[in-house]
Amino acid sequence: MEKLADLIQLIRPFLKKISKAKAGRIVRTLVDLFLDLEVGTGREIELCQECIEWAANERRTFLKQALEARLMGLYYENGRYEEALQLGSTLLRELKKLDDKILLVEVQLMESQVYYRVGNLQKSRAALTSSRTTANSIYCPPRLQASLDLLSGILHAADERDFKTAYSYFYEAFEGFDSINSPRAVDALTYMLLSKIMTKCPEEVPVILSSKLASPYNQRPVEAMREVALTAKNRSLAEFLRLRETYKAELLGDPVISQHLNSFYDTLLGQNLIKLIEPYSRVQINHIAELINLPLGNVEKKLSQMILDKQLNGILDQGSGMLVLRDEPYDSRDYKVALETVHSLSSVLDLLFQKAKKLA
Repeated sequence: MEKLADLIQLIRPFLKKISKAKAGRIVRTLVDLFLDLEVGTGREIELCQECIEWAANERRTFLKQALEARLMGLYYENGRYEEALQLGSTLLRELKKLDDKILLVEVQLMESQVYYRVGNLQKSRAALTSSRTTANSIYCPPRLQASLDLLSGILHAADERDFKTAYSYFYEAFEGFDSINSPRAVDALTYMLLSKIMTKCPEEVPVILSSKLASPYNQRPVEAMREVALTAKNRSLAEFLRLRETYKAELLGDPVISQHLNSFYDTLLGQNLIKLIEPYSRVQINHIAELINLPLGNVEKKLSQMILDKQLNGILDQGSGMLVLRDEPYDSRDYKVALETVHSLSSVLDLLFQKAKKLA
């Protein structure tokens, strides 16, 4: 890989002897080849910056912009988000003056991805909308269209927690990536399975994985989500915690999966706590922590949250270390209807009594 990087620099004298179009294609192809290998030599950003400087000196505008788009992607992948946004802002202004709409879509998409990663969902959605609007006016290559669909699903899940719509986008992305044999098809499939888990339909996960399109994919991230779905079906907190350790890279390494599985864990913890305390009117918090095999502080914090959210009707007695549960208030619909009827009858009787007095 080092030799390929050196070759890109060594051929520059030769490039001056051929047409600008051919020279641009050669440099772009070699840089793309080097970056797409994803070997992590540590020279990616430096090499890209050198090629951009060379393209600027040679006044090769289109090549310079294409390389700047790749550099923006490298900044994003390496967590240099501020630099990615600064470069993207400059690049977008230049691209809007030209007619390279494919590159414009790519840069707008990357801008949306960066904003999502820094937690600015509003700007991420705005950038994605701009990207999709531009894409609708041109032929969009399958890889780019699938990337747009994938991010659309991610934002629907993150911003509105609309996992049903997100699933539809993830499915479109999966089909697109699968059609070009892209390794990103695994990501899309994994997010599809995550959507089913988050919509409380874990039993559908094996059905999806047995389909003709998904059955060839048996990579570790897919297996991890299959196991999580089984855990969700059984509502087993202990099994879920075990899976988080077994598949740590797959479940915690991906920020999208990690974020939503944290929410899933919180829900699962609440369900398990309610199941444990159901037989009691008073119970020691320490006893609950031992039963669920979690630190006392974690259990206290979750119980406090559940009481504040009115998922539990009770109080935490810190002095005695007890959870004291109150009887649920009688809130039957029939009771409310009966009460309204009694009030109405009372008003009618009052009117009848007044009329009877007048007749008397």
